Amino acid sequence: MNLLTPTQAWLPIEVVYDLVCPWCYLGVRRLRRLLHARPDVRAELLWRPFLLNPDLAPHGVPRQEYLVRKFGGEERARRLHGTIAELGRIEGVEFRFDRIRRVPHSLDAHRLVRWAARFDAADQLVEALFEAYFEQGADIGEPGTLAAVAGRIGLDAVVARRFLATVAEVEAVHADNLRAHRLGINGVPCFVVAGRHAIAGAQEPEVLERLLDVALVEG
Repeated sequence: MNLLTPTQAWLPIEVVYDLVCPWCYLGVRRLRRLLHARPDVRAELLWRPFLLNPDLAPHGVPRQEYLVRKFGGEERARRLHGTIAELGRIEGVEFRFDRIRRVPHSLDAHRLVRWAARFDAADQLVEALFEAYFEQGADIGEPGTLAAVAGRIGLDAVVARRFLATVAEVEAVHADNLRAHRLGINGVPCFVVAGRHAIAGAQEPEVLERLLDVALVEG
């Protein structure tokens, strides 16, 4: 045993998120930055789906239509997106909202993350899907696009496409979404550490670190 090697404390962190939520992309990046700076913590990220737009058409809606419905028009959305893009650059995220043509329903993307978890690839797929949607403008509601993203991280794209053609994990995604609402979670991201300590929003790493330390002290 190497006495110079610090022991790692294991912490489960539930990430309640939606893949079409820019604040979730930002919040997850900040969490990853914190964990990179804390080698004493071995975190297990547990991805819990939250459907921001559960009533969206299965094939999504044109972005312009969505912006009018959600923000009242593109001008208000542009101001908000400008703020998010500025914060994103600090985290190495290049938000390109102008490339997004359709706002997708995120059900299938969440299903695919659950499928990827079977191969210990959920973390990588979440990051890849965020990047595909927010930086490349890819339609992550389209099965072919989702399968291609899975293929880019080393998963079998053909098997992924075959999985998406089924209804597997649909009920599980809806159940997790319902569970989040029953727990009083009405917005995302929300981080639940060690099953007891929760904090909502794309918090700065320093804020998340205080939550981690409280959980570590309580064991």
